[in-house]
Amino acid sequence: MTLLEVDGLQVSYKLPGRGTLRAVDGVSFDLEPRQVLGLVGESGCGKSTLAKAVCGLVPTSGGSIAFNGAPIGKLGLRKRDPRLMRIQMVFQNPFASLNPRRTIGSQIEDGLRVNPDRDAWNVADLLEHVEMDPASRTRYPHQFSGGQRQRVAIARAIAAGPELLIGDEPIASLDASLQARIAILMRNLALETGAALLFISHDLSVVRVIADDVAVMNAGRIVERGPVDRVWTAPQEPYTQRLLAAIPVADGMGRLPGAA
Repeated sequence: MTLLEVDGLQVSYKLPGRGTLRAVDGVSFDLEPRQVLGLVGESGCGKSTLAKAVCGLVPTSGGSIAFNGAPIGKLGLRKRDPRLMRIQMVFQNPFASLNPRRTIGSQIEDGLRVNPDRDAWNVADLLEHVEMDPASRTRYPHQFSGGQRQRVAIARAIAAGPELLIGDEPIASLDASLQARIAILMRNLALETGAALLFISHDLSVVRVIADDVAVMNAGRIVERGPVDRVWTAPQEPYTQRLLAAIPVADGMGRLPGAA
């Protein structure tokens, strides 16, 4: 059964004195349970806007989004539909997404409160799953490194029992040594819990490691989509070829197959 269906999605912004910017321009894709889709493209191509639209954080100007068959609209002042609590996002800046005045344990508990299967988890288990000491639950966000804070954010998202986990550039603010570990952690947790993962990044090398399929976005549109290995070895679109050619490669290693 299809978990997420995005059909002809459009998101537009009015720019004072400059007309209208269509940040997302007729995007269509779907996701199945346990599928990992990497969404890649250069900064400003519309990736994050698309992710926020899927979560109902920005209004759409056309097309439709359905999650488990239920339409998704803009998140307003009313209480969120409980069904949509099964969509959780991990943002780029982990410090900004955590409340500095509350312990990390209490914030993970927030996720458990909206999880209809909350008995399957507890705070200690979740911290262990993201490779953190359960005793750290009484500490505050400022007492952790950026990588540790992102692990807390992931634990909080998983606590809610998501069927769809969205990572919006979740590794961009981390040291290079941590980026792959956090990405692989998100993939493993999604597969373990049965969730689909939409992983948004401009780091194509990481996406290649964790994703089943990849969608390439340019100027608000998905210009190419397919299995990761096929896109990397035989990219069809010139834009995809340019992205692959720009991936840094150590001296003597040569370029990735398929790169121009």
